[in-house]
Amino acid sequence: MRFLDRERAALTKLLPGLDDSLRAVPLMTLEKPGSPGIGLFRQSGGPGLLAPNSLQGRGASALDAVRVQRALGSRSPSLAVATTMHHFSMATLVGLSNSGEGLEWMLVQAVATENKLMASGFAEGRSGSGILSPSMTATPAPEGLRISGVKRPCSLARSMDLLTASVLVPCEDGEGQELAVALIPAESEGLSVSGFWSSGFLAGAESDQVTLDGVLVPPDLLVRTACPPGARLDEVQTVGLVWFELLMTGSYLGAASALVERVLLNDRVPEGERVALLVAVEGAAAAVEGLARRVDEGTPDESTLADSLYVRYGVQDALARIVPRAVELLGGLNFMTSDEVGYLAACANGLALHPPSRSRMTGPLAGYLADGPLTVA
Repeated sequence: MRFLDRERAALTKLLPGLDDSLRAVPLMTLEKPGSPGIGLFRQSGGPGLLAPNSLQGRGASALDAVRVQRALGSRSPSLAVATTMHHFSMATLVGLSNSGEGLEWMLVQAVATENKLMASGFAEGRSGSGILSPSMTATPAPEGLRISGVKRPCSLARSMDLLTASVLVPCEDGEGQELAVALIPAESEGLSVSGFWSSGFLAGAESDQVTLDGVLVPPDLLVRTACPPGARLDEVQTVGLVWFELLMTGSYLGAASALVERVLLNDRVPEGERVALLVAVEGAAAAVEGLARRVDEGTPDESTLADSLYVRYGVQDALARIVPRAVELLGGLNFMTSDEVGYLAACANGLALHPPSRSRMTGPLAGYLADGPLTVA
């Protein structure tokens, strides 16, 4: 089996035609603003990847999904990163629908059957805030909630059908507040999108600014988590975060794999160097796949979340060694005659920029190893 055959076979099985379509478009075209990648993902049924078959989705397992994201990352890092944010929102909704409460299953089915894309308005990207910290303010109104705030960067900002956002709402019994997830249609009055992402890297992910100015969210588009602010993670939040770490790690591993693939196809690189690079990247992939298999064994719990962070930070360290070595082996001529090598190298380093950062998680992980509850900074 050739390098990445397994991952691309999973992509072809679950989202037929997408790999061929992406391969037909130059990498740097896929990575620019206005990239066709997101449209191709939608056309192939990508939004329903994690929706169960019973809700007319693709029913991908965690192992299938991480292989799909690695394959996407090898074709278009922007598309892999952007779609991970959609899958993060979808995994949260699927978790809520499995609890049997509310009409979340109808939303999951609508996303899958109508190929709707969900952008994430969670606190990712805000310095000093945990990923689950409310990024918007919510004011009770007779018709529901009026939500205001700014999310930047927000991947899929220009292609989204729905924005998911964390908010604090009064508890239904009137005592205190709890976290909730608001589902906000992109065409809502008071929602606007403006430019933010000025870097040329990952520009195809549409990571721009989304502004909400008193947007009305009716009660049927508000999903309560029954988790007070600052409390220990509940089951649904844990599931969503594990999926986030799993698929984001797989996506950046895919970007690094695109560099490794170029080395493996270069006969001028000594066999020993090629094999050493292959061993390193496949070792990192095995760790990610091991985590995926654990997710498939049952509902992720606190220990699974801890393991997802260990794997993510371990892969970061592996990529810090693999990527520079791949660039060195490809040589100066490849670097000077094409933007692709330098671009992929820069993109592969992006995993370290996603929350929760290792530095912010040092204390929480140390506390967890001392038999305390796991919190996410």
